[in-house]
Amino acid sequence: MGAKRDDADVELFREAMRGVKPLAPRARAASVKRKPPARARFTAEDRALVLVESLQDGGGDFSDAGDEISFRRAGVQDGVMRKLKRGEYRVEDVCDLHGLRVDEAKAMLREFLAHALANRFRCVRIIHGKGMRSGPRGPVLKVAVNLVLRKTAPVLAFTSARRVDGGTGAINVLLSTQ
Repeated sequence: MGAKRDDADVELFREAMRGVKPLAPRARAASVKRKPPARARFTAEDRALVLVESLQDGGGDFSDAGDEISFRRAGVQDGVMRKLKRGEYRVEDVCDLHGLRVDEAKAMLREFLAHALANRFRCVRIIHGKGMRSGPRGPVLKVAVNLVLRKTAPVLAFTSARRVDGGTGAINVLLSTQ
């Protein structure tokens, strides 16, 4: 009985499909695998040379120090800046510069950043102090650190720290790990 029913179903199907023409196959675009974006490969020595070049004094003056400072390169998202400001990134190392002369602070900052980049640290804190003893010149180290960090290519962003972490006397810095 099962064979007769199957034959009847086949006949019924063929009757329903009589006169139907199959669609012509359409050409499909070949899927192209995209290559990953090119990434620069630097040796530790190359990174250190770039860092030294970027830390050399380029002259100029930065007078708009204000209380809180922040900076970000193009492409750093608002959410990343908020997390940095809130102290949500784990600070992997700290550099305390306050009490130093500007030239001493720059040299120490240069060594610290080279160390941080060599160890692929993502977030570091720099304590520059609030400039209370700088007199009418204002916070000298704060201005110097601000300028140096802006000119340092591996620095993606920085912002004044939370009050509990040093407030306007310290900066949280987000570094590129590439």
